[in-house]
Amino acid sequence: MRYVAFAVLAFICAQTSFSAVTPEDYERAAKLNEKYGDWTENVVRGAHWVQGEHVLLYDKTVAGGGHQFFLADVETGKKELAFDHQRLAAALGAATHEEVKPAQLPLRDARLEDHRSSLAFRIGYTPWRCNLKNYACKGDEDGADGSRESSRNNESRTVASPDRKWEALVVNSNLVVRSVDGKQRLVLSTDGSEGNYYDLDTVSWSPDSSKLVIYRVRPGYHRTIRFVQSSPATQLQPLYPEIPYAKPGDVLDLPQPVLFDVAAKKEIAIANDLFPNPYELSGARWWQDCRGFTFEYNQRGHQVYRVIEVDGATGAARTLVNETSDTFVDYRPLIPEPQDTGKVYRRDFADGKEILWASERDGWEHLYLLDGRTGSVKNRITRGEWVVRSVDRVDEEKRMIWFSAGGMNAGEDPYFVHAYRIGFDGTGLTSLTPSAGNHKVAYSEDGTLYFDLVSTVEDPPVLTIHRTSDCSLVLELERGRLDKLKAAGWHAPEPFHALGRDGKTEIWGVVWKPANFDPKKRYPVVENIYAGPQGSFVPKTFSTRAEPLTELGFVVVQIDGMGTNNRSKAFHNVAWKNLKDAGFEDRILWHRTYASGHPWYDITRMGIFGTSAGGQSAMGALLFHPEFYKAAVANSGCHDNRMDKIWWNEQWMGWPIGPEYAASSNVDNAWRLKGKLMLVVGEMDDNVDPASTFQVADRLEKANKIFDLLYVPGGKHGSGGTYGQRKLEDFFVQALYGDRTPDWNALDRPAKP
Repeated sequence: MRYVAFAVLAFICAQTSFSAVTPEDYERAAKLNEKYGDWTENVVRGAHWVQGEHVLLYDKTVAGGGHQFFLADVETGKKELAFDHQRLAAALGAATHEEVKPAQLPLRDARLEDHRSSLAFRIGYTPWRCNLKNYACKGDEDGADGSRESSRNNESRTVASPDRKWEALVVNSNLVVRSVDGKQRLVLSTDGSEGNYYDLDTVSWSPDSSKLVIYRVRPGYHRTIRFVQSSPATQLQPLYPEIPYAKPGDVLDLPQPVLFDVAAKKEIAIANDLFPNPYELSGARWWQDCRGFTFEYNQRGHQVYRVIEVDGATGAARTLVNETSDTFVDYRPLIPEPQDTGKVYRRDFADGKEILWASERDGWEHLYLLDGRTGSVKNRITRGEWVVRSVDRVDEEKRMIWFSAGGMNAGEDPYFVHAYRIGFDGTGLTSLTPSAGNHKVAYSEDGTLYFDLVSTVEDPPVLTIHRTSDCSLVLELERGRLDKLKAAGWHAPEPFHALGRDGKTEIWGVVWKPANFDPKKRYPVVENIYAGPQGSFVPKTFSTRAEPLTELGFVVVQIDGMGTNNRSKAFHNVAWKNLKDAGFEDRILWHRTYASGHPWYDITRMGIFGTSAGGQSAMGALLFHPEFYKAAVANSGCHDNRMDKIWWNEQWMGWPIGPEYAASSNVDNAWRLKGKLMLVVGEMDDNVDPASTFQVADRLEKANKIFDLLYVPGGKHGSGGTYGQRKLEDFFVQALYGDRTPDWNALDRPAKP
């Protein structure tokens, strides 16, 4: 018996043997994505119609590495470079004081405007614009001055009436209207003060210029968080900056609409019974016949969302549309962005006679046609166990809607987006994109053409042009080529789905296999987690992105569990007041199902890493599911939802603050820690308060728990960079392989600049 046991042990060791990692392995991991990024051709990265033309601006990879922007004339089929890449790179380099390579222009969402004379785009989140006549480029780093003080007491800031005869301004926190010719000055309010001021940024004039509505605002608690910038580049001594930062439970500004009749010089009272406790009020929107205006009321706690209509003559308010939920109304706009989208869409027709409205009232995101006078449903437009993902184009005259949706095609990944057409009355549903894949569709300005950019994680993008009238193919512009990429060793991630905790809902994810994969070996698994309810995060479109950990002998996976977005309301509701759930029950079932068919997938050695909400979940895996997860790296985690920004946390965890916040807190549950943990925090994180990580570290120390902490001087959200990535790789090599990592300090390695 003893001999048999030793033989079995020897067999297991042979199957799990692991060659010690070397600095060269780490170097390959560090350059993995740079390597693969240079080996594709004709892979389209993005496209936009040129305003008013049947011409497409798109960005694609080119032979030899890098990418370039092209213009394609649909009528003639002619393709040409969109601009002088050398000149634009030089102009951007001069403006940003950084090296910009012509074949690697950092332009996001690039669009040609002003008859092709101007190029608008973003670098990161900053809007930029370049004049293509003289190649002068300018970024809008600061944006407009939206300070409250500027809107309260600044006579140089005004809002003109539609007839251009009047202008509104706020003086000493009160509303003043003066004639443009300077002959009249009307002080319309006298009850404004610093503690209850009129906000010029909210002024909305009636179309006939006879009335205006403005919000009077009672300030709430304006919290700030303070930083210690220990290592500034400009001086020896530290700096102590601070930023405004509202947190869950804080008292908010209280905006209330006030209606004024300018000609009569009087206020028309509006009772606030229907909107007493706003988290937010949208701007006022007047009907063109001046009978009144509407605004949208998002109640604190996000369980009530209303369209309020106010009579322009009497000030009487009524509820036009009412959305309620026992959990939450996802109040953000419905946009075609999988990782960050809401559910609200509204479009008015015939000056409010009808309203196109999106709602999850039946458990799925769908479109409804409402009677604009009563708010009642005239008819449903879409229905079924699938979700509308965006409204892309509406033709009021033809009473047709073009929209995108996911989950309509049986047997297909429910996250794949397809384009459809349907009538206002819900008839004539037509698919515009029948091929399996994730489709991005956009329509020319005149609506006669649309482009379709389709791909999967395994198949490169194909860009085609179609006629809107009958969906017929006009032109294939580009088809990505991967032969050189595959020859360089790239392998696509493998999509996989398994049933979730309810035994019927499909949970989808992807698997990146290790480099030099050998199915006879057994590999530890590391999950890259982000479970934020604001979106879904498993990639669905083609990318050459690879996971660096695969170069060190790990399987890496990514999964969308219950609680994330872009599925049914019930799927989404799992997150409600329970962010610690993070879909773990579904994730663990997914892992076990995959492992049952793949012996090389070793779930006895499970790691997990994530950033921000993913950092919260990564640590939560060790606190709440230590029987499955053995090691975690938590970067910039919002470890206690009471410490994080108000909008994100009250949306999912509710208001007022209840015991659920403590139940989901990594701080309050730090004593539960089992397994190996590394925390990462940047001292200048302006997204998640860094104190959140320090508080969890404090509780871990008091509970006598052992953990690693990487503190990044000057680091912002998700900080660490190449140094942090190497620390993460070292951590998992040691934790899951039990192997010694290189003695980095003994190596002659160049310092970071």
